[in-house]
Amino acid sequence: MAGKSERESLQSLLARAETVLERLEELLPPAPPAPDWRARAFRWRKRGQRGYLQAVLHPHTIRVDDLVAVDEQKRAIDENTRQFVAGLPANNVLLTGSRGTGKSSLVKAMLAKYGAKGLRLIEVDKSDLVDLPDIVEPVAVRPERFIVFCDDLSFDANEPGYKALKVMLDGTIAAPTSNVLIYATSNRRHLLPEYFSENLETRHVGEEVHPGESVEEKISLSERFGLWISFYPFSQDDYLAAVDAWLRHHDVPAPRDVSAREALHRAAIQFSLQRGSRSGRIAWQFARAYAGARALKAGKHA
Repeated sequence: MAGKSERESLQSLLARAETVLERLEELLPPAPPAPDWRARAFRWRKRGQRGYLQAVLHPHTIRVDDLVAVDEQKRAIDENTRQFVAGLPANNVLLTGSRGTGKSSLVKAMLAKYGAKGLRLIEVDKSDLVDLPDIVEPVAVRPERFIVFCDDLSFDANEPGYKALKVMLDGTIAAPTSNVLIYATSNRRHLLPEYFSENLETRHVGEEVHPGESVEEKISLSERFGLWISFYPFSQDDYLAAVDAWLRHHDVPAPRDVSAREALHRAAIQFSLQRGSRSGRIAWQFARAYAGARALKAGKHA
């Protein structure tokens, strides 16, 4: 009888344990979905503490030819990306400079140009850079070529993503992953804030100038990118050329009449003055506003 009672107690305990486990499973977040490798673009997303690659079914398509006044920048990034897609040595890329001049658009244009040849894009927020090892692990065995894209990147001191990015760029004890590169954009040349007080650390040895440790630390991150591409403010001619290009993109023909063309350009200049900036982004915004208003006036809307 004693043996039977012990068995019944054990069975009852196991049954209660199974019930508790079932309830715990209900409280746990579902397992992240497997990546849809048919997609050409992905975002790194977090579900609780778990991250996963979310397919972007309709990535923003930008043609290289849509971007004007950045011909040298286009040549540099296209050459590097073409090498990468061909399985040849290529560099991580840092695109820096004035806002709205086409840095992120140029990265997206590379996907549009080389997606059919196996290029893939993974967008990662700055806060998720600590997950870089987890992001790279599933793609390292894939046949495609992956660009990890970090847009508008900058760090404050001691941010965790800063160290993770340094390690990823510089390599660890493990061999580097040949089918992954990092393309980052930033308004800051060295990705970190720079302070006037840091100039006081500069030492003069003879005629040589030696930056202080704080400056050296900041330079060390950007130097880990093998290719730097700089972007500069648009001149008025560059801005108007971008306006004309984006209007063509929206199927707005250039006015044949000289006075009408001048009036259009005056409106574009006024639009940029209201925003205090001339850039490709402002030109794109003006073209959208102009094309939409023109279509509405002509009754070309639902």
